[in-house]
Amino acid sequence: MDEDRITGSVKEFAGKTEAGIGDVAGDATTQAEGRARETAGTAQKLYGQAKDAARRTTDAATSYAKDLYGHSGDTFRDGSQALAKKVQEKPLGSLVIAAAVGFGLALFMTRPLRRPPRRSRYYRYYR
Repeated sequence: MDEDRITGSVKEFAGKTEAGIGDVAGDATTQAEGRARETAGTAQKLYGQAKDAARRTTDAATSYAKDLYGHSGDTFRDGSQALAKKVQEKPLGSLVIAAAVGFGLALFMTRPLRRPPRRSRYYRYYR
């Protein structure tokens, strides 16, 4: 439980009490101050609740990420074993796929450089 929730609840209770005293006494100033304190307490309590929710969400996400990280080695190992099995079953198809991927990467990485636009022979530098 967050400190803001406790403080907000106390302020809210004090505000309700002060507003009630203002109602009984017929003092509009005390009543208004009580309502203002009650509203401030409610806002602080809601802020504390939001912080608690964010903390719980962060903790859940962290534990989920740790879980995934812990099992990532198993997933990688299973995937590499499945890939090795497919290559052993169909070596020619695997070779064709590997060649196509290599060719595509070579085309992508050896793209010609952009050349600046050609200048007209009549273009001169004037300074």
